[in-house]
Amino acid sequence: MLANSLIELDREHFVHPVSAYRAHEAKGATILQSAKGMFVRDAEGRDLLDAFAGLWCVNIGYGHESVVEAAAAQMRKLPYATGYFGFASEPAIRLAAKLAEIAPKGLSRVYFSQGGSDAIDSAIRLITHYYNAIGKPTKKQFIALQKGYHGSSSMGAGMTALPVFHRNFDLPNANQHHIPSPYPYRNPEGSSDEAVIASSVAALRAKVAELGAENVAAFFCEPVQGSGGVIVPPRGWLKAMRETARELDILFLADEVITGFGRTGPMFACEAEDVSPDLMTVAKGLTAGYVPMGAVLISEKVYAGIADGAAPDAVVGHGYTYSGHPVSAAVALEVIRLYESGILANGQKVGQLFEAGLRRLANHPLVGDARARGMLGALELVTDKASRTPFDPSVKLSERLFAQGYRNGILFRAFADGTIGLAPALSCTEEEMGELLRRLERTLDATLAEPEVRAALR
Repeated sequence: MLANSLIELDREHFVHPVSAYRAHEAKGATILQSAKGMFVRDAEGRDLLDAFAGLWCVNIGYGHESVVEAAAAQMRKLPYATGYFGFASEPAIRLAAKLAEIAPKGLSRVYFSQGGSDAIDSAIRLITHYYNAIGKPTKKQFIALQKGYHGSSSMGAGMTALPVFHRNFDLPNANQHHIPSPYPYRNPEGSSDEAVIASSVAALRAKVAELGAENVAAFFCEPVQGSGGVIVPPRGWLKAMRETARELDILFLADEVITGFGRTGPMFACEAEDVSPDLMTVAKGLTAGYVPMGAVLISEKVYAGIADGAAPDAVVGHGYTYSGHPVSAAVALEVIRLYESGILANGQKVGQLFEAGLRRLANHPLVGDARARGMLGALELVTDKASRTPFDPSVKLSERLFAQGYRNGILFRAFADGTIGLAPALSCTEEEMGELLRRLERTLDATLAEPEVRAALR
């Protein structure tokens, strides 16, 4: 009865993010009641293995008491402290210093946001301010990747290149541009590492030439494209794009909102290629989803350009009420401690089993491509392996996959194009990874057994 009452209240009042409003009202919410480790429990008592870490974020798993204690202790001591008027709190200061310590070299300054979307918005504002401050006011054009995701704020959603975030929102803006995704499975120039890297470098050069280097501010990219379908570029791609941006005299922003904090293996994906961006955005794994928080990590070059671009007492008019929130900062410090005390290493070890398991599932009749980096992966389903033909939208494959997964006790992201997105917690044990892969295979088998799906195969 309680669950039914909540569903009705949800229908009447709760506007859900990225949802079809009337369709959601008709279906009703699925209410989650509790969670522990790798598992969540719904209102009907079903235990579900969460293979997506909430929304790419619960990297340490659910129910760490030390995180709860860190939040409670800070709430008792100082539940709020503004960063305005020269005020600060100890957790925010220590977290900024810790992030500067563990981040790619050169990122010495930290601006705190409430999540990934407003971190991107903050970065856009700071980059705009930077170029005005250093006397290059024409540099206002921004370039990102097709299939990229950079949040759903008013400016970030334009940098995002997924149609649902543009439709009826009058986006992208005129100064927001996109070049092809580094998508090995569907790259027109070939799937080899060299071909994918060459295609992206050429596309960035061509777009900057088209717009004029004197007009281009920055290039934004995710080291692995998450919400675009877990597109994994070849190793060497990130470094090549960073070097190209430097040669073209444009800023390079690495969006590590999803890939940061061990998701791809190292603490940050940039580390794997010794890449030092001009700016880097983080969120999700920063607090493992336990409380909201994000950040923009800024190079000394960009910070100094802003700080020295006006009189010393001139205010930079950008800020949020909850920037550097002391409770969120205390949680983040404890989460980072957990990463460094074993969870990061566990993720690197279990990530090898995850990657191997997905490679094995590439042999399944439905799977056209299996791709992963660390604990971030995907299975792209097709009707024909040779032609790589995706399923027709009329089959509603994503809805079928999610429903079969739920029946088989596993939660994952079912993308509209028939791709299964996976992001297990870094705390996942070897036994839990084995169970995850078994449930995933059963889900594929059950989906294949549906007459409409089998009829679509060639």
